[in-house]
Amino acid sequence: MEKIVIIGANSFQNPLIEKVKEMGYEAHVFAWQDGSIGERTADMFYPISIIEKEQILEKCKEIQPKAVLTIASDLASVTSNYVAGKLGLSANSMECVERSTNKYAMRACFKEHGIPVPSFAKVTEQNCIELTKNFTYPLIVKPTDRSGSRSITKIEKNATSDSSVLKKAVARAVADSFENCAIVEEYIDGDEFSFESITSHGRHYMLAVTRKDTTGSPYFIETGHIEPSGLSRDKIDEVRDLVFQALDALGVQTGASHAEFRVNEQGRIGIIEIGARMGGDCIGSDLVCISTGYDFTRMVVEVGLGLEPSFEKVQEPAIAMIRFIMNQKDLDTYHWVQEHYQDCITFTSEIEMPGNHPVIDSSTRYGYYILSLNEEKEVEEIINYAKRT
Repeated sequence: MEKIVIIGANSFQNPLIEKVKEMGYEAHVFAWQDGSIGERTADMFYPISIIEKEQILEKCKEIQPKAVLTIASDLASVTSNYVAGKLGLSANSMECVERSTNKYAMRACFKEHGIPVPSFAKVTEQNCIELTKNFTYPLIVKPTDRSGSRSITKIEKNATSDSSVLKKAVARAVADSFENCAIVEEYIDGDEFSFESITSHGRHYMLAVTRKDTTGSPYFIETGHIEPSGLSRDKIDEVRDLVFQALDALGVQTGASHAEFRVNEQGRIGIIEIGARMGGDCIGSDLVCISTGYDFTRMVVEVGLGLEPSFEKVQEPAIAMIRFIMNQKDLDTYHWVQEHYQDCITFTSEIEMPGNHPVIDSSTRYGYYILSLNEEKEVEEIINYAKRT
């Protein structure tokens, strides 16, 4: 049986593992051994951390896979592209990987290629005040090289006179950064969305636009997503053109992409960041398929094999929705949804009891559930109930 290597074994990677097996390939999975579901669903599991590129490469030379893949992880995409490239398989260049996983390198790339960016600077706690003294508040502070809403802080205008606020936010981001650096940039205002796409041999294909809900200032932890987004066709076309320009600038040649952006009251589009990988939070693995009928995960496998992605619809499109459990109110809403929309729930993760720990980023949320709905009024009813609890 032909083999495909998957980097990562957690629940967000498991749909890829299952898809690889469904397509008739043997799934060989690499990850740190911590009891994740992929350890059990893999045909072969190797307890090697996803950051150990050279160890994984040496093992892959023995395995001789047809593709090396991952979804929904910046960190895993570094290793998957590195190993695939060394083996002569479908991969993005390491220059592309650097630009799409490091927020400062990404901003610099966009600026160089004429893509609108806010003022930004790569900083440490020692130089952040000096390097941002001419920036317009509010500001966003985040690690240069992490994802999942880790250590993101919004600094409001009323904090300009208190340098310790910015320094503390930078210190928090630096501590969570692999390269011990933070990026500070002027805040992009507006409603938040993401743009999901697939690229094959340098040609980009739009799949879906997602409306994103977050906790808002100061940490912006994502609380839920909906597809379709509700944006107008004209605005989506404008977003598509800008995102494709950005993907070309980054050098994306193959695989999934997830572009986060905002649209303000004046209709101005501001790109937050782009990952040359499938969106996390089940956006790529579940929501895109529900809302479009396209099997996005299968497409990732296909382009990883050097094939063209199939746009055959595998199901009738519906409204896709994911809700995250952040507190007891969210859990109460889930129980109400179970009572009134049980048939619409397509997946429920393991759910912890709220209160066991603080929710400080995406990885510390208590669980989630995914819905496939037929009408907008159903979405509104769920959201309105959540607001009332």
